[in-house]
Amino acid sequence: MALFVPDDAPLPDSSQKALHFVPPSFRERRAQAVHRLQIGLFGLAGMLLLVGLANIIMDRALISDDASDASSAAAASAASVSPEGAESPANDPLADIGVVPDMPAAETPAAPPATGETGGAGVPGG
Repeated sequence: MALFVPDDAPLPDSSQKALHFVPPSFRERRAQAVHRLQIGLFGLAGMLLLVGLANIIMDRALISDDASDASSAAAASAASVSPEGAESPANDPLADIGVVPDMPAAETPAAPPATGETGGAGVPGG
């Protein structure tokens, strides 16, 4: 897209010269190279840390899965060994991991009176 410049337009001032490309000096090129190396090495270190963290998380998950598989296998073998009349324990995942909400203490029913023999005046054995 060409710009239309009228013939009577003022010419640019002689103090306004076009800026020419000045190649960077050796020191500037070296500074740029060092900066690029720093950015690249920090990026590689960050990726290494992320991969290491992901590996640790995956290892912990596998260990956790193996432990839960072993506990479920032990529970299944215990259930198969238990006698026919015995009830299997309730499967409560919160209790398995130890997170059980505080339940209010259940009121114990009043004990029924003893059925021992009483004497004539309410004195036992007499």
